[in-house]
Amino acid sequence: MKKRKLAGIFLSFSLLAGVMAGCGGQGTSGSGGDSKTIKIGANIELSGGVASYGQSIAEGLELALEDINKEGIDGKKIKLIKFDNKSEASEATSGAVKLVSQDKVAAIIGAATSTNTLAQIQVAQKNKVPIITPTGTNPDITNKGGKVNSYAFRTCFIDPFQGTVAANFAADTLGSKKAAVYVDTASDYAKGLAAAFKDSYSGDIVAEEAYVAKDTDFRATLTRMKSKNPDFIFLPGYYEEVGLIIKQARELGITVPIMGGDGWDSPKLVEIAGGDALNNTFITNHYSAADPDKKIQEFVEAFKAKYNGKSPDAFAALGYDTAYYLADAIKRAGSADPQKIQKALEETKDLQLVSGVLTLDDKHDPIKSAAILKYENGEQKFETKVNP
Repeated sequence: MKKRKLAGIFLSFSLLAGVMAGCGGQGTSGSGGDSKTIKIGANIELSGGVASYGQSIAEGLELALEDINKEGIDGKKIKLIKFDNKSEASEATSGAVKLVSQDKVAAIIGAATSTNTLAQIQVAQKNKVPIITPTGTNPDITNKGGKVNSYAFRTCFIDPFQGTVAANFAADTLGSKKAAVYVDTASDYAKGLAAAFKDSYSGDIVAEEAYVAKDTDFRATLTRMKSKNPDFIFLPGYYEEVGLIIKQARELGITVPIMGGDGWDSPKLVEIAGGDALNNTFITNHYSAADPDKKIQEFVEAFKAKYNGKSPDAFAALGYDTAYYLADAIKRAGSADPQKIQKALEETKDLQLVSGVLTLDDKHDPIKSAAILKYENGEQKFETKVNP
């Protein structure tokens, strides 16, 4: 087993070196298709720890592409080539290399998480192939150290906005004056939200605790946190650990409001935490299926019709929107050439999508609204919408 694993790692590095040695991607990415198709890659988490996210994105993509391909783009159909990055950054890098060098895609969609998206940026930049993350919210994806990653884009808002919305909601709506922050130190996403929350929160941070992905027993840190008497807990993280933390917090008698971000948004959360434990919890999110907006309700109906009554979460909505975002850019570019698509993506303005109107700022970040949702007996309820 060890020999096989080492061989796999060596192969990945060999492929990466080969791609990086290419002449800016023109020799590896090709035209993104042929006379009848435009090849698009989807490098997403279809298995592993956050598989729920990638699976939802895939469902949203496939629903959108069914409609887009009815008419096509300049007589061409979009062909989606999916790669399962298994919820691991190293696999995401290998996937980007494969999609660019072997499949010669015109663009890459993915990943769902910030860490797995960041793992692909160097490949995209070096080979001049656009990458769009539907749900990666870490600012470094598009703008690292004040320098824009010219081939990196996203369909979602970023962590500072999401963290600020949560901090203001805690203080202004819930009346919180003493907050605790509990963060996954292995997650770029969680750390980004926590930093933004702390910068914007008007009360006192009375406790800060940390955990690492795959932890399962959080009672000791929750007990320490409880002793500080917070009136609110900010818990940015992914559903697997968040569900256990909330369940164990309620078992320890912690009844205060708990809030997180879009990383909570998975049907698995209710299975792990239980509907009762989730009462008095809130999330910031990109959209709500309960929002009465006509465009949202039309999408929800179409999604349910295709997926046997299943309600679309935000990852599905942003997967759907990303397909339309990219298709719109390809149409305006009049070409499947990755560099022409990059320019069109950059110039996107006032594009009407399910998750809101998309206009890019000069950092390649959308200027969009956020929804705040509340859990009641295991169901998400639309609370309010917050504009940027």
